[in-house]
Amino acid sequence: MIKSIITFQAFLLSIWAFVSVNKASETTSVSNITVCHTLPADGMKQFALDPAFQALHPAPLPLSYAATGKDITFKTPDGTDAKGYFIKAKGNSNKWLFVYQEWWGLNDYIKREADTYYKDLGENVNVLALDMYDGKVTSNPQEAGKIMSETNDARLENIVKGGMAYAGKNAKIANVGWCFGGGWSLRSALLGGTQTIGSVMYYGMPVRDVEQLKKLNSDVLGLFATETRISKEVIEEFDANMKAAGKKLTYKIFDGVHGFANPSNPKYDEALAKEAYAMSLAYLKKKF
Repeated sequence: MIKSIITFQAFLLSIWAFVSVNKASETTSVSNITVCHTLPADGMKQFALDPAFQALHPAPLPLSYAATGKDITFKTPDGTDAKGYFIKAKGNSNKWLFVYQEWWGLNDYIKREADTYYKDLGENVNVLALDMYDGKVTSNPQEAGKIMSETNDARLENIVKGGMAYAGKNAKIANVGWCFGGGWSLRSALLGGTQTIGSVMYYGMPVRDVEQLKKLNSDVLGLFATETRISKEVIEEFDANMKAAGKKLTYKIFDGVHGFANPSNPKYDEALAKEAYAMSLAYLKKKF
């Protein structure tokens, strides 16, 4: 009888131990699960529908000017056409500057900037301003935010790749862009691989992934503004990430608002815009 009781107690103890171990195992498993904390997204789509961000973009004034280049279409890897504004170098040249629009779309201000770079680079660099919105252009901040929020990254990459195919496999490509286009100047540089020779980004959101930044074939010039979203902390993190990737970032944070270099912006700062442009032009002349 005593032996039976001892056996039964042992049986109960074994069940208790089994349950305890499994509970401990479950607890340990839960506590060891890596929780993914989502970092702020790359690009500016995260801000697109924010009324405060939209308020940083007053509607551009109408512009009429005599264009140097012409509107073109070119094929993209997804089998559709893309659009752009193209100014051909006067002589045979494998030098290319890709120009990336603000969030308004490929409007006349961006075309005029493309013309200005073309002339100031001696008219021996092919300049292609890519239409990242597939023909959509607006002067309404809310509509611009909506268009930007609805862009598809795969399509945007295909437009860039189509532009690179149009330039040709021997093209040496530098990039410049503002706002939405500032981020795409950098992303275009990543997509361009060994064809990339430089990237200028005006107040654009950096790529945060160090492994992606390691793929850069060039250094980067960053011309940033004083703002809360693409803040000093974001820029300093970008600088640290570039160093970790073994790449060089030269940057300046100007004492101006987001969009300070846009002449259609009521808060346009002519002095700062001239200084930033001089830095970008000197950088690009060195690359070409």
